[in-house]
Amino acid sequence: MAAAPGVSYPDVFQIKTRTKKALERVLNRFEGRKDIVVDPDLMRPLDRLTGGASFLKENGVDKIFKLDRTDKNKSLVGCNRRMYLVRPKVNLIKIIADQISNEQLRGENRRYRIIMVPRKLFLCETLLEQEGVFGLCELDELDLDLLPLDADIMSMEAPDFFKSYYMDNDLTGLHTVSRGLLSIERIFGEIPNIYCLGRAGKMCYELLRRLSGGEKLITPDYPRSEIGHMFLIDREVDLVTPLCTQVTYEGLLDDMFGIHCACVEFGSEVTSKQQPVKVMLTSQDQMYDTIRNRHFTTVFDYLRSQAQTLQSLSDKRKDMKSVQDMKEFVANDLRQLNQQKANLSYHIGACEQIIGQKNKGDFQEYIQTEHSLLEGSSMRENVNYIEESINKQDSKLSCLKLLCLLSLTLDGIPSKEYKSLKTQFVQSYGFEHMITFHNLKKVGLLREQEVPAGSKVTAGVAAITRSSAFKSLRKRLNLIPTVDVDLRSPCDMSYVFSGAYTPLSCKLVEQVLQREGFLGLEEITRHLPGGVHDDIKLRTPGKGGKAMSNQPGRAAKVVLVYFIGGCTYSEIAALRFLGKQTGYQFIIATTSLYNGSSLLETVMEKSQV
Repeated sequence: MAAAPGVSYPDVFQIKTRTKKALERVLNRFEGRKDIVVDPDLMRPLDRLTGGASFLKENGVDKIFKLDRTDKNKSLVGCNRRMYLVRPKVNLIKIIADQISNEQLRGENRRYRIIMVPRKLFLCETLLEQEGVFGLCELDELDLDLLPLDADIMSMEAPDFFKSYYMDNDLTGLHTVSRGLLSIERIFGEIPNIYCLGRAGKMCYELLRRLSGGEKLITPDYPRSEIGHMFLIDREVDLVTPLCTQVTYEGLLDDMFGIHCACVEFGSEVTSKQQPVKVMLTSQDQMYDTIRNRHFTTVFDYLRSQAQTLQSLSDKRKDMKSVQDMKEFVANDLRQLNQQKANLSYHIGACEQIIGQKNKGDFQEYIQTEHSLLEGSSMRENVNYIEESINKQDSKLSCLKLLCLLSLTLDGIPSKEYKSLKTQFVQSYGFEHMITFHNLKKVGLLREQEVPAGSKVTAGVAAITRSSAFKSLRKRLNLIPTVDVDLRSPCDMSYVFSGAYTPLSCKLVEQVLQREGFLGLEEITRHLPGGVHDDIKLRTPGKGGKAMSNQPGRAAKVVLVYFIGGCTYSEIAALRFLGKQTGYQFIIATTSLYNGSSLLETVMEKSQV
């Protein structure tokens, strides 16, 4: 993953180094040998941060346990000091309080220390006090605001952020986002050009300025900045893109196997091994870096050529004529060759599984319906297809994604169709999904079309085809390409969705960078929920009144895009492509990485059966 010519990557792994040192300090505040109990949701981020259990052992950790959320009476055999590393959630703190109480009743005297990630909450302290264990444990916090996953990706690894902020209206996550932004500015310098899209973006910007107010110099040292532009994008601005079916290789891997902390776990169906194999998916793997952003239809050709190349390298052994040649081959090439062969076999196996999955059922008809919804065409046929899929009891997540797309592209589903589709869905998949529909309405994904007071209720095709905010954005931003896109050699970001749709979030980034602000985008920004705001410094008027950035050096071409509420691998691929086309270097930060299914699962009501 090469940077654009003349542009260097800011070393985002400095953030990882700072966080690792912070963890080391927190561990050593609890002197002596100790055990550590880790929140299951933090196991992967902790492993990614520390590189394995050896780091914990070096810092006095004797045994490592996973916090059992089902058995509060479970006895943990260990030493007389114990640390808990958990998210500050009430249900987890209650489990810890119960464990401490039960151990005290059994006469097990220990010292306890609870480390909350990313910060302590007064609500959790109050609960510990109510449970009568506040005096038995010490409290601490670990600032895990952002975790670098690759040279151009950072994540909070907080998949619950979407639900807590958009459904529960919990604003505490915004403080964590702002602290992460403050850490970035401390390392890379103050960012001169900031663009906020949506309510969450503007709130995080205001909070960032409050947090950094006491540290400001009289004259900000902008020439020291390594990042020239920052976008704070509220996920609410573009809820359509996460629901679209991903067709890049990295996106399909996430859909099919799940990528967590830049790591995927392949089972026996891919590796032909009894035990699952974990594979790191980063730019350090040159083969993966080459194919990760490609449209899936072009991946097999590359893997075939790589197989031929590796075979020719392997055949070099036949031409060796001396012991010295063999020695050099074993020392320099053999280990790397074997690793490349293993990775190649994993990717070929993964591709076979993806193809097998896509050949099942009516995948092509599903994609066609999805594209029709985005285009705003054949709406009656699309509704009929959704009804048929529900009645056949196809994947409920797939049906929900289409329902949400229908709602988002129309600014709500017409009342008659909404009630019919909702009734059919809950009868097919269970009446607990009455709550799912309520949750989806709260987060803005699925709702009934509102009829203005005093107007006649429209029904049928007229209501379905009426104008909407998405329709206006689609037209003004040309989100649907008018020409076919060559998927092997694409010229447009829409290739990430087979040339059918350009991600709205990425298109907005492109337009703002072209204009260096929101000037001239008024007709577009008025359709965006929450509005926009920019804070642009070091600017002088150019021709025609256009303002031009004076940000010196390479930093002017480095752009940080923070998705508040999560983002998809398709959006990352689109921004990487945009960087190659324009010469910008994009760094993506997000609260979490997900796909359409994992996004809906966070707000879907689980069956109690």
